Amino acid sequence: MFGAHGSRAWGRRSRPWSSTPTTLTPMQGISFAQRVSIDLGERSYPILIGAGLLDDPAAFEGAAAGTQALIVTNTTVAPLYAERLERVLTRRHSQVHMLKLPDGEQFKTWETLNSIFDRLLASGADRKTTLYALGGGVVGDMTGFASACYMRGVHFVQVPTTLLAQVDSSVGGKTGINHPLGKNMIGAFYQPQRVVCDLDVLKSLPPRELSAGLAEVIKYGPIADMVFLDWIEGHIDALRACDTEALAHAVKRSCQIKASVVGVDEREAGLRAILNFGHTFGHAIEAGMGYGAWLHGEAVGAGMVMAAELSRELGLVDAAFVQRLTALIRRAGLPTRGATIDESDNAGRYLQLMRVDKKAEGGEIRFVVIDGPGRAAVRSAPDALVRAMINRCCAVA
Repeated sequence: MFGAHGSRAWGRRSRPWSSTPTTLTPMQGISFAQRVSIDLGERSYPILIGAGLLDDPAAFEGAAAGTQALIVTNTTVAPLYAERLERVLTRRHSQVHMLKLPDGEQFKTWETLNSIFDRLLASGADRKTTLYALGGGVVGDMTGFASACYMRGVHFVQVPTTLLAQVDSSVGGKTGINHPLGKNMIGAFYQPQRVVCDLDVLKSLPPRELSAGLAEVIKYGPIADMVFLDWIEGHIDALRACDTEALAHAVKRSCQIKASVVGVDEREAGLRAILNFGHTFGHAIEAGMGYGAWLHGEAVGAGMVMAAELSRELGLVDAAFVQRLTALIRRAGLPTRGATIDESDNAGRYLQLMRVDKKAEGGEIRFVVIDGPGRAAVRSAPDALVRAMINRCCAVA
C-alpha cells in the first residue's frame, strides 16, 4: 500500500504480524527455548531463544553434521564461550576447528575475511563443512559472507552473543564487510541454517554493549508495533538489568517482526527497507567517525532521533512523538544527538556519506521515516531541510 505524499509506507494497518504480547512456553527437548521461524521455502530455518542453549546439543540438531566444523569467534568472546560450544559440536562433527578474529567493527575488512578463507583452505574444508558464527554482528556478518563465498556456498549457523546480534544482525541473511566509504557495502544475502540465541550469554555484556542492542529492539516499535513500544517503555529498566524474562520477550518479539518482514521481502526490494530506521544517519556517523569509534547501536540510537525529527519536519508525526522516542532512547543509555563528523561542513559530510547508502537511488537519498506512529515509509527529502535538521540534531545541547 502507499501512504500520503506518494511514498511507500508499511506498518500499522498493513503489517503481517500480530502485536499481541507473546506467551513463553518451552520447546520440547530443549530447556526453556522459544522458536521463531523464518519462512523462506526450502531455505526456511528456526531461531531458538532461551537460557542455556549454548550447552544443549538439542539446540543444534537439524543443522548439517558434516565431518568438519569451523567456529569463527573473536578474541573477546572466545575465552568466555568457545570451549563450551566446541564441546557440544564434537558430538556432531569429528573435526572442530577454531578461528579467533580481532574484535571490533574496524576489523570488518577484506583482510579479516581472507583469514577465514585461509583457515578453511589450510584445514582442507570441503562443501560439507559447517561454519559457526560465535560472536556479535561483526563475526556473524563476516562468517556468513565467508560461507556464501567458500566453494560457492557452505552451511553456517549463527550463535549470536550480543543483544544487537540476537534481535537483528543474525536474522535474515544479510552478510558482508565494510568499505571505507560505506558500511556493509560489500556482501551477499545468504541465510544460516539456524540461529541459536542463548540469553545467558547476554549477562556478560558490558552495559555499553547491552544499550547498543536495545537500539535495535526499540526500532521495531515506531516502524511496526506501538504495543511493543509501550512494553519496552515499561520494561526498559528490567532489560538493562538483564532480566531473563524481559530479554526473552524482547528478543522473541523483535525476531517475530523481522521474520515477518524478511519472509515477504528477503532481498530488500521494498518492505525490508523499514528495518533500516535510523540506519541511514547511523551509518554516516560510523563511517564519518571511523568504524569502532561509536558502536553500531549507539549510531542507530542517535540516527533514530534524527529520522524522527525529519519525520516531524515532513509533517508525518508530531513533536510529542519525537520527544517520547528520544526519551526512551536516552533511558536505554544511548546518545540522542548526532556526532560532529566534519568541523567545517558537518551536514555536508553527512549528505555525502548518505548518498552512497544502499537505499539511495540515482544519487538521491532515501530515508526511512515514521508515517504516523507504528507505520514506516521510505521517501526522499530536500537537501536544505535535511541540512537544517542535521545541524539542529548535532548541535551541543
